[in-house]
Amino acid sequence: MKRHIALLLLVLSLNITFAQSPVENELGSWFTFSGNHEISDKVSFSTLIQAWDYELADNFNFILYNLSLNYAVSPKTTASLAYGFSDIDSGFETNAPHTFENRLSEQVGYKHKLFKLPIDHRFRVEQRFLNKSGPNVIHNRLRYRLGMKITLNKTLFFRIHNEYLTTIGSKKVDAFSENRLYGALGIHVSKSANIQVGYLNRKIKKLSLHRLQLGLFYKADLRKKKEL
Repeated sequence: MKRHIALLLLVLSLNITFAQSPVENELGSWFTFSGNHEISDKVSFSTLIQAWDYELADNFNFILYNLSLNYAVSPKTTASLAYGFSDIDSGFETNAPHTFENRLSEQVGYKHKLFKLPIDHRFRVEQRFLNKSGPNVIHNRLRYRLGMKITLNKTLFFRIHNEYLTTIGSKKVDAFSENRLYGALGIHVSKSANIQVGYLNRKIKKLSLHRLQLGLFYKADLRKKKEL
């Protein structure tokens, strides 16, 4: 266990680099509120709100509202369809008009164990319809996330994942790739909810952005209880 924790800290430390631009000098924040609601043994829906700030709880960057329908293909595999709406600031310390996005996504999640460690994979395809001040833009984006959860005890756990995102089928001026590395300490506050406090490094368009992350994740069972 100590080796796993040391490896986690080493990976995170290697991604903290000296800032070269004003936005990189700022430590921003990334807030997440995520819920999963079980309707049946196979079907569930998920809700998500994410809010990003260029500075700690200040200087708005982005907010996303997302709703997805999930189907459990097997105990290890889940397929999802989702719709999201977001408001995107034009940039750090600018007064340009915001971009508004309607997003469709298709996703497959797969879980398994490797050397007794729970590993999860997430493959996602997105169609992003961006309403800009100029001509509207359509982005097609591919995303792959590899994650792991390390249980410390009944209350505490470590969560680490790395996600790669790339834009395809768009003009070069609009296309970009991105990498997000995340590590956090998780706290089970109940059987159905946990809080995660951690760090996220976002590498995008030659920038290395540092974000403190605070997330609340919960599960709700909406299935009808069988009468005894």
